[in-house]
Amino acid sequence: MNDSPGLPDAMLPNATGRPTPETPADGGVVAMRWGSDAIAMMLRALEIPYLAMNPGASYRGLHDSLVNLLGNERPQMLLCLHEESAVSIAQGYAKVTGRMMGAVLHSNVGLMHATMSIFNAWCDRVPMLILGATGPVDAHQRRPWIDWIHTVADQGALVRDYTKWDDQPASVPAALDALARAAQISATAPCAPVYVNLDAGLQEAPLASPPQLPDVARYAPAPPARPDPALVAAAASKLAAARRVVLLMGRVSRRQADWDARIALAERVGAQVITDLKVAAAFPTDHPLHAAPPGAFLAPEAVAVLAAADVVLALDWVDLAGTLAQAPSGSGSPCCVINVSIDAQLARGWSKDHFGPPPADIFIACEPDIAVSALLGALQPSLARTPAADKAVELRPTLTEPVPAARLSPAAAASRMTLAEVAAVVDDVTRNIEVCMTRLPLGWHGSYRHFRHPLDYIGLEGGGGVGAGPGIAIGAALALKGTGRVAFGILGDGDFLMGVTALWTAVHYALPCLLVVANNRSFYNDERHQERVAITRERPVANKWIGQRIDDPDIDLAAMARAQGAFGVGPVTSAAALRAALADGFRRVVAGEVVVIDARIAPGYDANPSGGVAATARGGAR
Repeated sequence: MNDSPGLPDAMLPNATGRPTPETPADGGVVAMRWGSDAIAMMLRALEIPYLAMNPGASYRGLHDSLVNLLGNERPQMLLCLHEESAVSIAQGYAKVTGRMMGAVLHSNVGLMHATMSIFNAWCDRVPMLILGATGPVDAHQRRPWIDWIHTVADQGALVRDYTKWDDQPASVPAALDALARAAQISATAPCAPVYVNLDAGLQEAPLASPPQLPDVARYAPAPPARPDPALVAAAASKLAAARRVVLLMGRVSRRQADWDARIALAERVGAQVITDLKVAAAFPTDHPLHAAPPGAFLAPEAVAVLAAADVVLALDWVDLAGTLAQAPSGSGSPCCVINVSIDAQLARGWSKDHFGPPPADIFIACEPDIAVSALLGALQPSLARTPAADKAVELRPTLTEPVPAARLSPAAAASRMTLAEVAAVVDDVTRNIEVCMTRLPLGWHGSYRHFRHPLDYIGLEGGGGVGAGPGIAIGAALALKGTGRVAFGILGDGDFLMGVTALWTAVHYALPCLLVVANNRSFYNDERHQERVAITRERPVANKWIGQRIDDPDIDLAAMARAQGAFGVGPVTSAAALRAALADGFRRVVAGEVVVIDARIAPGYDANPSGGVAATARGGAR
């Protein structure tokens, strides 16, 4: 799924370049003697590179095997201070690489802690191996009190509605089979987390003899399904004849070759392209065919382009039905919709993350980048620069200029910035720095920054769960280590506060990243909701801040970052101070540090492309 540089198998160095303090003492040759030993060996055979975890007695057997049998290598454990952070780190890693790593969760209590992050990863459609554990299923093996409250009858039921598959194997051979199946299922598109729950008694039982590990090569995911040639031909015919084609670029790969193919397809048919900030960068936003600033909601320019379309090609677009409903055809007759997606395979009854039923005149059930390649083959190069393509460029709307900074009183301007000002400084300071944007606030306007590479931006968290931002940034930093590209996120203060302890893991394992907290000291998105309710009910708007503001006492976010071992700066209240802090911060990150900048911004909104509820800093989008 990704052809960016991979990570070495060796243990991560810490900031001094020495091995991490978790290098185990040499215990000599250790034989495979316990159930958890076989499980650990299977994880190595599956090439799981890392296991993010918060320790617990329910998997103490596996923990011992990872350390004393495998030497804490391949996979290496990454200690986290909260289970949500462990899963978010695995999610960030997958968002960059397209590969799964693992997260290990302690019994029912650890799984309950992690459920929000698992839901995020599910909605984000990333591969992930989640290992759970339970107190001994055999009641006669349970310790008094603690093992009883850490054992449940059907632990997988906690996450079954938002994982792709789960199992609780009853023997070591069954556990090895379950791991092979889980890895295969999770990595087969559409990707999603899987959960394997390991009985503590099974882990700690002695082996009569070492089991034969399954041949993992025989359980590899199948090659991507190829689309029906007749459907490809029909879609190509529609695209070639159309006058106004719109491409909706949704959940697509991070591979450079696929990025280039998407550009080639848009140019071949002269399509206007719309992208989305909910998912990762999919198309260069400064390309002449990119029709509108990307956003979490449709910009007015995007609505206009969609309304004029005669053919829409959707590449696994998130909420296609809702998007099309926002832009009814100006001609009065519906346009032809070509939908390329296999996401319907994950539709469940419990969660409505499948959205409304997407209408399609041609439905191609395969991965979007596979369809792009097939369509390019069907659309002969001689079709390039047809009158339709020329006309599409002529019809391209005039994009709005970047949103100006909101006007502040002199007193307010001296103590806080607008998000637009923050964006301008970030864009200037990073002009010659390769960054991977791991998070953007919900109110970010798509005109603030261009994306020109598939790793320039990796999208939101998927499920709308506040608190994932720090962990995802750290997972991205793990994946990017040694590539020269810097993991860089702009978080809301609520997001940072709920996930701040993830920074300790980044510092401990020398995973350099830079986080700017766009701190408006409020759950401002909800202030906006209260304002709308008050207006509707003819009640005082002035009371909207009650139960929302985070300012009495003021929280020292930089000190919280320093408490985790990071370099904390702030509060920063002016563009000039932010520029200096960012310049110094990037120097420190290149040297291996973790940096957090508390940037104070004014509560309020920059221009919202949809007219919906979108706060300038994502204290919370609930």
